[in-house]
Amino acid sequence: MNRLLCTVLLLLPAISAQAGEWRGLVTGEYRGFFEEPLYPAQHSNYGSLAIEPEYFHEWNERDDLFTFKPYLLVDSHDADRTHGDIRELSWIHAARDWETNIGISKVYWGVTEAAHLVDVINQTDLVVNEDGEDKLGQPMAKLTLIRDWGVVDLFVLPGFRERTFSSIEGRPRFAIPISADPVYESGAKDLHTDFAARFSHSYGALDIGISHFSGTGREPRFFMVPGSGEITPYYEIVHQTGLDLQAISGGWLWKLEAVVRSGQGERIEQFDGGYEYTFVGVHDSQVDVGIITEYLYDSRGDDVDPVAVAAGQPFFISALQNDLVLGTRFTLNDAASSELLASVIIDLDGGGESYNLEASRRFGDAWKLSIEARGLSNIPNDNIYYSFRDDTRLRMELARYF
Repeated sequence: MNRLLCTVLLLLPAISAQAGEWRGLVTGEYRGFFEEPLYPAQHSNYGSLAIEPEYFHEWNERDDLFTFKPYLLVDSHDADRTHGDIRELSWIHAARDWETNIGISKVYWGVTEAAHLVDVINQTDLVVNEDGEDKLGQPMAKLTLIRDWGVVDLFVLPGFRERTFSSIEGRPRFAIPISADPVYESGAKDLHTDFAARFSHSYGALDIGISHFSGTGREPRFFMVPGSGEITPYYEIVHQTGLDLQAISGGWLWKLEAVVRSGQGERIEQFDGGYEYTFVGVHDSQVDVGIITEYLYDSRGDDVDPVAVAAGQPFFISALQNDLVLGTRFTLNDAASSELLASVIIDLDGGGESYNLEASRRFGDAWKLSIEARGLSNIPNDNIYYSFRDDTRLRMELARYF
């Protein structure tokens, strides 16, 4: 992907010469940690700069669209967080009842707040933000069929993107470094071609999506080679069927995501469901207040067996196996698009709590300030996130749009 990015950058003068428009954003970020680092190579303060320009060109009475969106992030300490990617490099052609998308693109599936279980097309760019919402670009050929009875999306996905992980200087990170040389079940390794399909439709106030993915799983298992001092990502061939539902009734927004996946040892079952109820115009103001409740289940569990790990058996890094999510969203509905979301994830098996705070506000037409605070408490030493127990942090991001 890095070679492809360099090739496209060399072609930028030719691309710019075509009729089209440029837009994008430049982002400066500061991350500060309240506790001293657990591991010697880590730091208490990190800074980074990211740029994400976007070129788009429409023609044929807007039935055809070309989009190019590169991404570059430079971090002050973490060499593995410093990276470039092509988020999008695609040609979209739209007809009356069908559409194609060819190139590199991003596709989002899902409705829930805490987890994105059905979202399996793009690989997670974990070093940008650990919330899992940033994705790497995925090569694809997509055909969309638009019918009265629903929309069908068919995908051919040539090539695989490895998940990004922090270096030993990164924070937060796991206690044992992650190897940069993953292992694949498929002999084609990262050149394996995957396939996916999704049906979606709206039935009154109910939106439904049914999806299936067959190919190299985006979420790896891990194993330790005895004596290596590292854990190695293991990408296996999986078959995942997913369901996502969303229904609106008055101030209630009901959400559900559920998946069944085979190919990584025992069959995996995951579930995330709940609601968001919104109080509109609290005390005759323009402020809306939303109450969020979700329950998460994962059949894998979140404990780590050190004996099995030392023996080289594959294991998952998964923490949301029996958890309750409680949150509140404040939307000011002002010209600055001010928002605040506060939430806590409670492990119902006694595995501790995760606290999250997210706030954002625009300044003028071109600036946006975002603030996040995250932390853990009461994490037992056999939990997969015990390595993050002293990583309470504040993240401030200032973005300039152009």
